[in-house]
Amino acid sequence: MFAIIGIVLVFGAVIGGFLMEKGPLPVLVQPAEVLIIGGAALGTLLIANPLHIIKAIIGALLGTLKGSKFGKPRYLSTLKMMFDLLNKVRRGGLLSIEADIEKPEESEVFKNYPDFLKDHHVCHFVCDTMRMIVTGGVEPFDMDQMMELDMEVAHHEATAPIGALSTVADALPGLGIVAAVLGVVITMGALAGPPEELGKKVAAALVGTFLGILMCYGVVGPLSSNMTKALEEEHSYMQVLRVLMLSSMKGNAPQIVVEMARRAVPLHVRPSFEELEAACRGGSAAPSSSEEVA
Repeated sequence: MFAIIGIVLVFGAVIGGFLMEKGPLPVLVQPAEVLIIGGAALGTLLIANPLHIIKAIIGALLGTLKGSKFGKPRYLSTLKMMFDLLNKVRRGGLLSIEADIEKPEESEVFKNYPDFLKDHHVCHFVCDTMRMIVTGGVEPFDMDQMMELDMEVAHHEATAPIGALSTVADALPGLGIVAAVLGVVITMGALAGPPEELGKKVAAALVGTFLGILMCYGVVGPLSSNMTKALEEEHSYMQVLRVLMLSSMKGNAPQIVVEMARRAVPLHVRPSFEELEAACRGGSAAPSSSEEVA
């Protein structure tokens, strides 16, 4: 939501300032310049990246427009879910959750947390780790290393679309210059024409440079930065799950486990001790992320 507001504000401020200086707005409407810059930028993106990265870029961009899904309600919901799961282990032993982790979509525990089930990477991370804990024979240190490796691989893959989009952002000013040079070439071929026509052609050429720089520093670059922050938020969320499952493997009580995990939550979204205690005692954990205002 804030990304959309920011983009609107960028274009509104630029165009508004141009109009305040009595600039003729139709001059900025140059479809040929947009085609050159936009088409070339898309082409460089396709040249440099395989299909799965292109799809990841689209998904990540849509995610930035929706806002963060890792707010306090999501953390409270996750801690409450793991508290319920670990209490089931405490009552019936590790084998009691075997069906839950084998088919999480059918689990009576996980069914109450649709956000968890929809996030396939997180769901697999939790279920695969708990499956190894149920199987046994793995030391806590080795399990920690395994989770760290999983998170590192996922983080590396998630940075690929960010790097690709950053490369496009860096290329946009140069592509704007390409569009401007082509405009100058056209202008040079029309030097014998009337001055007003030459002025229009020069203006059209300069619009190319303007669009390239504006799209780089006003839209694509900030979106890439937003994607980086979203990735950091997801990594922090996975770190909380890592702390939680490692603590449970060491034999701590469920209440101690979720409290240790709560301490790993970033401060700006960390639930208080009282909020977590109320949720674990059966109160409402929090609205799901789909109910949050982005």
